[in-house]
Amino acid sequence: MAPYETEDSTGAAQADDELRAERRRKATRYVVPVAVMGVAAATIGLVPALADSGDPDLPKITAQELINKIAKSDVQQLSGTVKISTDLGLPDLGGLENGLLSGATQGGGGSSADPSAKLTELASGTHTLRVAADGPDRQKVSVLESGAEYSLIHNGTNVWGYDSKSNEVYHSTAAASGKGERHDAPATPKDFADQLLKSVDDTTSVKVDGTAQVAGRDAYRLVVKPKQSGTTVGAISIAVDARTGTPLKFTLTPSSGGAAVIDAGYTQVSFAKPAASTFDFTPPKGAKVTEGDSPDKAGRAEKGDKGDKITRTPGGHATPEAPGKNGFDVLGKGWNAIAVVDTGDKGGLPSGSASAGGDLGGFLGSLGDPVSGKFGKGTVFSTRLINALMTDDGKVYVGAVDKAALVKAANAG
Repeated sequence: MAPYETEDSTGAAQADDELRAERRRKATRYVVPVAVMGVAAATIGLVPALADSGDPDLPKITAQELINKIAKSDVQQLSGTVKISTDLGLPDLGGLENGLLSGATQGGGGSSADPSAKLTELASGTHTLRVAADGPDRQKVSVLESGAEYSLIHNGTNVWGYDSKSNEVYHSTAAASGKGERHDAPATPKDFADQLLKSVDDTTSVKVDGTAQVAGRDAYRLVVKPKQSGTTVGAISIAVDARTGTPLKFTLTPSSGGAAVIDAGYTQVSFAKPAASTFDFTPPKGAKVTEGDSPDKAGRAEKGDKGDKITRTPGGHATPEAPGKNGFDVLGKGWNAIAVVDTGDKGGLPSGSASAGGDLGGFLGSLGDPVSGKFGKGTVFSTRLINALMTDDGKVYVGAVDKAALVKAANAG
C-alpha cells in the first residue's frame, strides 16, 4: 500500500477501475460494427501506395534467405517519412467511426493527447508520419495533419503524447529499455512485416518476386500468399532493403481484388543517428497535462477481486482478461483463424438512449447483414479485410475470413 493510502481510498479506486472496465466491456458491442478497422490495425497492421522508380539488378536470394535477413536486421537508428493508407471499404459515417473508436479505447482521463485514443485514427484514410528512432529507449512518431500535428515521444523513462490542435499533453512513465507501459502502435513497414512473419507456417506460400526501389533504396520484393481458401487476404508484398534487411514498404491486397486494403511505405528514409534534440519534449505554456499510470502503479494490481488475471490497456487501466492467450479464444489456424470474444452482454445490438442519440441498435443493424444458425441470431459486419459476427448471446467472432466462415465458427461454438 502506498504511503498515506487508506483502505477507503483503495476500495474507491478498485470500484472506479471496475466501473471503467464494465463500461469498456459494454462499449465493445457498440464499436464492433464500425470499428473492425481497429481490429485490422491491431492484428495485421495499418497501412500508401508508393510508386517504384525502377527494378534494380541485385544478386539472387531465396525466400528463406530474405526472411533470415529481415530477422537479423538490427537497425537501431533511423529517421524518415512514412505514408500510410487504409481502405477497408467502410460506409461513410461522417467521422462517426473515429468518434466511436476513440470513445471505446480512450484512457488518460479523456485527454485528446492519449495515444490509445489518438492512434486509432490511423486505422482509416491516408496519413503522413515522421518517424525517428535511436535505440530501444528513444523513438518518436509524429502524425502530420492539416495545420496541426500529433506527436508520440519515448525518451528514456518518459512517454509523451502531444496534440497541437487542442494543446493537450499526455504523460506516463516507462521502465528502462522499453519494458514499461507501451503506447506505440505499428507505424513502419518493419512493424507490419515483423507481425506477419511471426505467423508464417505451412498455410502460407512465400517467395521472392523480383526487386524494387523504394525511397531511393534498392530492395527485394517478398510476396506472401495464403494457401487456404475462405480468407479475405489475397497477397502481401514486402519491399526489403537489400543492404540492411529493413522492410521499406508493406502492401496488403484483398482476395476480392482491387486496390490495396492497407499499404505503408517510406517516401524518405535515413539510417543516420537522429539528433538527440529530436526526442526532447517540454509541455508548452498553458497546455493541459494529463498523467497516466506509472509502471509501479500498474504492477500493484495483478489480481482482481475474484483472482482474475488482469490486463492493462494502453491507457494503463485494468480489465479482466478473457480465456485464451491475449484475452480471447482463437478458433482455427493460419489465415482462417477467428478470434472469439464473449462480452457477456446478451440481448443483441444495444438499443441506445435519447442521450446516446436514439435507436443506436437500429442504426448499427442497418450497417450489417442479419444471419441465423445454431447459435441463434446475429449480425455480420463486413469490410474488405476484417469481418465480424455479433451474436445475440453476447459473443463476437472476428477474423480475416468470409461471412460463411464466421457463421460456421459460431455454429460450432
